[in-house]
Amino acid sequence: MIIKSILDTDLYKITMGYAVLKHFPRLKVKYKFTDRNKISFPDGFDKDIIDEVKQMEKLKLTRSEKTFLTEKCGDYLPPTFIDFFNGFRYDSSELNISLDKDNKLEIEINGFWYHTIYWEVPLMALISELYFVKTGQVVDLFEVDNVANDIEKARMMIAHNAFFADFGTRRRYSYENQDRIVQLFIKEGGSNFVGTSNVHLAHKYNIKPIGSLAHELIMTMATIYGYKMANKMVMDMWLDTYEMNQLGTMLSDTYTTNVFLESFEYKYASNFNSVRQDSGCPFEFTDKIITFYKSMGIDPMSKTIIFSDGLNIDKAIKIKEYCVGKIKSSFGIGTNLTNDLGVIPLNMVIKISQVLINGYWEDCVKLSDDLGKHTGDITEINICKRILKID
Repeated sequence: MIIKSILDTDLYKITMGYAVLKHFPRLKVKYKFTDRNKISFPDGFDKDIIDEVKQMEKLKLTRSEKTFLTEKCGDYLPPTFIDFFNGFRYDSSELNISLDKDNKLEIEINGFWYHTIYWEVPLMALISELYFVKTGQVVDLFEVDNVANDIEKARMMIAHNAFFADFGTRRRYSYENQDRIVQLFIKEGGSNFVGTSNVHLAHKYNIKPIGSLAHELIMTMATIYGYKMANKMVMDMWLDTYEMNQLGTMLSDTYTTNVFLESFEYKYASNFNSVRQDSGCPFEFTDKIITFYKSMGIDPMSKTIIFSDGLNIDKAIKIKEYCVGKIKSSFGIGTNLTNDLGVIPLNMVIKISQVLINGYWEDCVKLSDDLGKHTGDITEINICKRILKID
């Protein structure tokens, strides 16, 4: 069994899960798996995944895990939600998994949003680990060079006083490797290692779980309320759900940063203490955000940019040095921490794809500050770009 804990997921799925349960308890959605590299998976891979997800139906919150959520997250997750999550169980009937004639993997998730929202992260982690097992790509995690490489990463971040967290659950080489990495950075990263997005590992090592929200929240609001209103609707919903000193990070690039900033009015810019950069040029983004804060009369040094777009240590350090004296920075590093072992990581995503509105399935799409990261139906993407006046 690859996924062994119901908390083996990223915190933002749980924090979004509470917001969705509170505001959209009847909304049905679909998610779609996309393999950007279009690889052929081993024969029977779909059946192996199905066997694993059926095992996941047995998972439930342990007493210790419930206590951890109450103690570490109880200032923003109310006891009613923690009780709901205590009763949550995965339902494999929500998944449709198959291989096509060319062994390309096809996955669709279908069900109530408040329930299906929890599949994405552990399912991707499962697929990644299973792929390396089934293709025989065995790595000695504790080989001297691998360990030395990771220790050097920690030392470099400390040397440049760069704060960083593990964001590597979804495309990890294996659970064992992510576990090893988190242990190592707790020991070697000092106060510069600020935590992990993986709630299970945060519980295991009694450290802070890191996360707030992801693109799917904004994508869904866009489908319901329109592309021009999406960012504003999410910020209002988030302010209604959480206090900003706890989960005050806003994601800027779902429909490009320029569009986001049009909605990022003073009441939002002053309340959200950070923005997350997940596509585009980080240096251009930094300049743009600094200029924006100054135009609002807000000291940029009172705010933080959380960088999370395909980072490695060298890139993070360059960005950190660029931000010094201008704005605070922090780094969520994923695959380069949990799958930097000489194998080629899978380039996959699971994105929300449709929302059921008035009996009709309506498409969800995502733009970004990178053309290659646009996702969804191409016709709907073009409609979105036309509405938002994006070339």
